[in-house]
Amino acid sequence: MEGRAVPRAVIVISSHVARGSVGNRAAVFALETLGFPVWAVPTVILPWHPGHGRAERIVPDPEQFARLLADLGASKWLGEVGAVLSGYLGDAGQAEAVARLVGAVKAVNPAARYLCDPVIGDSGGLYVPADTAAAIRDRLLPVADIATPNRHELEWLVGRPLASVAEIASATGDLAPQTLLVTSAPSMMANATGNLLLSGGRMWLAEHRLVKGAPNGVGDLAAALFLARLLDGENEARALETMTASVLDVLTRAARRGADELMLETDAASLSHPTAMVMMRQVARALDRHGSRRPRP
Repeated sequence: MEGRAVPRAVIVISSHVARGSVGNRAAVFALETLGFPVWAVPTVILPWHPGHGRAERIVPDPEQFARLLADLGASKWLGEVGAVLSGYLGDAGQAEAVARLVGAVKAVNPAARYLCDPVIGDSGGLYVPADTAAAIRDRLLPVADIATPNRHELEWLVGRPLASVAEIASATGDLAPQTLLVTSAPSMMANATGNLLLSGGRMWLAEHRLVKGAPNGVGDLAAALFLARLLDGENEARALETMTASVLDVLTRAARRGADELMLETDAASLSHPTAMVMMRQVARALDRHGSRRPRP
């Protein structure tokens, strides 16, 4: 990796927990393990993942948060940045500051990629205020190159249930990002789950068996790993496969130990050299950006 002229730094903007491996804790560790310098910005500070119980929230003052991101956007080191990743937002107003920073990065490096992970909910519905979810949908997704919603988040974004791969494909034609990675997607195997990638009129599905007792943080880790693989030059299908294998490796190992958090510090090798096997499928027919069907080349 040494000696490359391309920018390697990634700005990661998401939640920070004191204990655990979610949000920035998961994304930053994964990116740095794979050799990427990281500029980490917390959108909220928590003692642990709220799924573990009541947790005090410290949300940066909106004006201070905006000024901090503006300082980064005007930095003399901005040319080092090759990508931006945003995840959980602590306040709806943070979306505007993130969008401006993305614009500043792309002004210096037009090839920089912006991955928006719209962390807004799960099977139980939204776990952020509706105005925060709307700000991500209306301000950040339109400027993103890649989005990584889980299936339940995607259902909220498009406004209807999505029970199959075909329904996901038909519902996403109008979403802005050119590359869409849907985690926790419907699987074609029994007792399994999938990561569905839609890009350029093609679809790939990476499937694996469900892992019982899986800890939180999978989406944050998946987004960071997928971005890292793309930045390292892997094609999209290969990046999907290696990311899914790494996540499955980490999940399986944590579940076997009975851990209530991902154990990235113990399983760091799984991020670079996963051993888990996943089933890869290229879906035979996909929808183009205008909603018409295109045959697989």
